[in-house]
Amino acid sequence: MSPLEGVLLGVIQGLTEFLPVSSSGHLVIVQSFIKGFHQPGVLFDVMLHCGTLLAVLFFFRRTIYDILRSLLPKRWRGSTDDDLAATGRKMALLIIVATGITATFGVLFEHEIRDLFESVDIVAAMLIITGLLLYLSDRKVGGDKKDEELGLADSAIIGIAQCFALIPGISRSGATITFGIFRGLRGETAARFSFLLSIPAIAGATVFELRYAGSATTDEMAVYFIGMTAAAVTGFFTLKLLFFIINKRRLSIFAYYCWFVGISVLMMRTIRF
Repeated sequence: MSPLEGVLLGVIQGLTEFLPVSSSGHLVIVQSFIKGFHQPGVLFDVMLHCGTLLAVLFFFRRTIYDILRSLLPKRWRGSTDDDLAATGRKMALLIIVATGITATFGVLFEHEIRDLFESVDIVAAMLIITGLLLYLSDRKVGGDKKDEELGLADSAIIGIAQCFALIPGISRSGATITFGIFRGLRGETAARFSFLLSIPAIAGATVFELRYAGSATTDEMAVYFIGMTAAAVTGFFTLKLLFFIINKRRLSIFAYYCWFVGISVLMMRTIRF
């Protein structure tokens, strides 16, 4: 793999990891329609995930710092306000609850989920469903629940939404943000919780994939680092773009894209067969 290909794949990862269009679904579609395409080694995939993880960590560095600081004993927290510390501890608990639900589902149905990656038709259908969710979220009367008003029920439902996103074609960010909006959260609040939730999700996927990661030559590792850097930089600016779009209530632009891709794939496969 050339450095240019590493950059290209890193940019694609940085875009699709956070935009509500399903990165896993796009990979399945590309593998199906582009003759001779093969996904680079698992180690490269792990490096790309590390890149997008770095993007989230940097983007939310202040929020993450506040959450981690809130978990410290009071004498170590310094001048941190008690209410702020309580909010941070609550956010940590909500992330654990949602992640626990998703992790349990993923472990129980690992083999069934893997089988779904073999069906392009399922991916296309799920992209259409993702588009429907995004379209409806823009038409939902705006909620006003802020970060500090998030509850266990909200966390559990968003965790369940993330379970559905294990199916290729269902966008993780799209499902979690829209379910948050349906629960009455402000768009920015839903998105912030969704991407904080992505930290253990991406980290978990990375650790899981490490089981299958092999070795790489020095030249390959150089390309992998280039791809990781491209994914990190692209991911950071993609997050900025997505929050702008969410604040403008324009998620439906991704709905039209998902519908176009999903319907086009189904039509092309119908014509081919």
